[in-house]
Amino acid sequence: MTIFLLMVALIAAGVMYGVRARKRRREGLLRSLLTEHDHAVIAQQVPLVARMPPELREKLEGKICLFLDQVEFQGCNGLDVTEEMALSIAAQACLLVVNTDAWYDNLTTIMVYPGAFKSKGTQVDGFVVTQTETVRTGESWSRGPVILSWAHSQQGALDDHDGHNVVIHEFAHQFDDRSGRTDGVPLLNRAQSHAKWVEVFLDGFARHQRLAAQGRQTVIDPYGATGHEEYFATSVEAFFERAVDLRAAEPDVYAKLADVFQLDPAGWS
Repeated sequence: MTIFLLMVALIAAGVMYGVRARKRRREGLLRSLLTEHDHAVIAQQVPLVARMPPELREKLEGKICLFLDQVEFQGCNGLDVTEEMALSIAAQACLLVVNTDAWYDNLTTIMVYPGAFKSKGTQVDGFVVTQTETVRTGESWSRGPVILSWAHSQQGALDDHDGHNVVIHEFAHQFDDRSGRTDGVPLLNRAQSHAKWVEVFLDGFARHQRLAAQGRQTVIDPYGATGHEEYFATSVEAFFERAVDLRAAEPDVYAKLADVFQLDPAGWS
């Protein structure tokens, strides 16, 4: 009995040591700063970062360091993922979590294709099962991985005013999935009302569907009319890249996103 209790105590001590070591490592990475070379790469590849207030840019550096330590980048179709590519994608992904404690805890892999890629799926209609093949620029799987086209990821970052950014879009899905489902209702801050979030986003989604069906020009990408989760993801794209326009067109949606991300990009220079 004494030996058994001793073994339990040793195992518990080992687990606690591992937890504390991981916590110390995480805290150290979050305090880390990027090199001058890294700064230059991000400034060139992700110009949106330059608009951020200095205190947010400093927080972003630590989040990028933690992200790069956690995530493995896999090149597909012969692509060699360079340090510059990884920095660009990491900087864009970390924009969503730069000012909160939210994190992509379950993400370990990002697959990067040179360009658009084919995604296979299955459609079931009664007894008829059809295999489908769709050309995509990005995909986000629940609990990972994230799959990206580098050509579209780079272009989306370089043009930071058009409201189209495939990395932000796919990581909005990852952010959304932290609640356990990708449905347009992410984990909210304690001060936020779940009922009010649903009310605002259902109202915005219905309005967006009407405008898209009429062929009207919208701040949020028309693709957002295809589902609640896509409305959230395309709204997040607009939130970061067309913040002033989104605030004017959909003030309630903008306010909810500002609350959940603890950011106000409409006020960035």
